[in-house]
Amino acid sequence: MNTDNYQQYYSGDAYSLDARVGAIMKRVYVKMFIGLLVTAFVAFGCSELPGVKAFFYMNSWAMIGLVIVEFGLLFGISGAINKLSSTVATLLFLLFSAVNGLTLFPIFEIYTQTSIYKTFFITAGVFGAMSVYGLFTTQNLAKWGSILFMALIGLIICSLVNIFLHSDTMGWIISGAGVLIFVGLTAWDTQQIRNMAAMAPAESAGRLATIGALNLYLDFLNLFLFLLRFFGNRE
Repeated sequence: MNTDNYQQYYSGDAYSLDARVGAIMKRVYVKMFIGLLVTAFVAFGCSELPGVKAFFYMNSWAMIGLVIVEFGLLFGISGAINKLSSTVATLLFLLFSAVNGLTLFPIFEIYTQTSIYKTFFITAGVFGAMSVYGLFTTQNLAKWGSILFMALIGLIICSLVNIFLHSDTMGWIISGAGVLIFVGLTAWDTQQIRNMAAMAPAESAGRLATIGALNLYLDFLNLFLFLLRFFGNRE
């Protein structure tokens, strides 16, 4: 939807609040879907190129470098979203999605393609249900935010500790907790985006759609990776 359409949404009483929010949420989901497609195509493409696989297997520093770039883009987009134009924010989000694809291609070496696709559809179903709940529920999910944030910090700490412990039992517990946390975050983030969309001026709609897409993209991707631990069949 172009800028003129958004100006119409925000002019007088021509359109309802629900229509204005719906217009922004539609852009959020479209951008998120495009980001996931970019990640999927890059990951699958790299897994099919022996030269790419050989390079990363022989140069572990390159993957570490990509992770650093990934975090740099994530914090850069989040921190500077209000200073970026809608076009630049979208391009940076797509670049972030592509870098994510590069870091995730090894899952095609670990799990069968069938189980990856199966887990993707399971994730889509769970994510869709929780996002719809967050979008339409009248319950205020604000109190979830602090709880889920603290749980996420704990999850990250446990994951770092388990890098050294190599405990399978702890790994399964972390995966289960990760699923629950990102199921909750999906609903909470959706409601937060909806609330911001209700107050957003027309000129910030594009940037809001991008940052909203980024948040939901991360929820979906992390949920997928944790579910893959349960539903993925190893090669």
